[in-house]
Amino acid sequence: MLAVHFDQPGGPENLYLKEVPKPSPGEGEVLLKVAASALNRADLLQRLGQYDPPPGASSILGLEASGQVAELGPGCQGHWKIGDLAMALLPGGGQAQYVTVHEDLLMPIPEGLTLSQAAAIPEAWITAFQLLHLLGHVQVGDLVLIHAGSSGVGTAAIQLARKAGAIPLVTAGSQHKLQMAEKLGAAAGFNYREDFSEATLRFTNGGSYWEKNINCLALDGRWVLYGLIGGGDVSGPLLSKLLFKRGSLITSLLRSRDHKYKQTLVKTFTEQILPYFSKDSPQRLLPVLDRVYHVTDIQAAHEYMEANRNVGKIVLELPQ
Repeated sequence: MLAVHFDQPGGPENLYLKEVPKPSPGEGEVLLKVAASALNRADLLQRLGQYDPPPGASSILGLEASGQVAELGPGCQGHWKIGDLAMALLPGGGQAQYVTVHEDLLMPIPEGLTLSQAAAIPEAWITAFQLLHLLGHVQVGDLVLIHAGSSGVGTAAIQLARKAGAIPLVTAGSQHKLQMAEKLGAAAGFNYREDFSEATLRFTNGGSYWEKNINCLALDGRWVLYGLIGGGDVSGPLLSKLLFKRGSLITSLLRSRDHKYKQTLVKTFTEQILPYFSKDSPQRLLPVLDRVYHVTDIQAAHEYMEANRNVGKIVLELPQ
């Protein structure tokens, strides 16, 4: 099969398609014939040599994919049959013509969605769901400040916050991105290149990224951290300011979680959120697609994401 590959860490120019062995499904796994796979920041970091896949996971890029069940491994419980359309949450391997995935990490594709749209759901939307509900415990009326509001996770979080009855506020790097976020339901948007903490405080009456986050954190507020694009170094009284606010700092990653956690998360998301993606849902949720590339244009796709130009998800289509 063909898969996205790089021989050494570096820039997008190192990426190419390579013929590699097709995987075989193990116990409780299915083989998915991949139609599309979405690009994530983790793919860029892995390409740079800064984010290794979890032990036992495929070294091929790709944390989410959609396609058709092609083969059932031993021990499958009958949830899926050959030919079923499905989308998958993956620890890696999605940017290839075939990928193996445990049957519990597959989800049905809601009626009315294309395979490219479906590929943009598993990693981004389940991450946003986890951050808002399992970790942030979002409640009706909560003010939720979402950084990178035009990203895949950001556009999902805006819609999920609205659905939960919360009030989403966003930061983004351009007026165009802020306008797109507001069309999705953000109550207000602030340019992160400026002091978004002052603007947030003005909206809610209420230096470095962490200082701005602390400044606009409400008393007894919850700060959920799942990425370090703004930098991981802290110099200053972070803990004393957090203590003064009686704030909670909660950190999380999804890719490195164990199978049981992911299985429960996928099951909960499938039951509580997935029906709202159906074309007949009165409160319909939709993944936001910025661009769809053929996988042969993988270098261009990485360059586009690295330039921070996308609003929503970048999707790769695989040859069929």
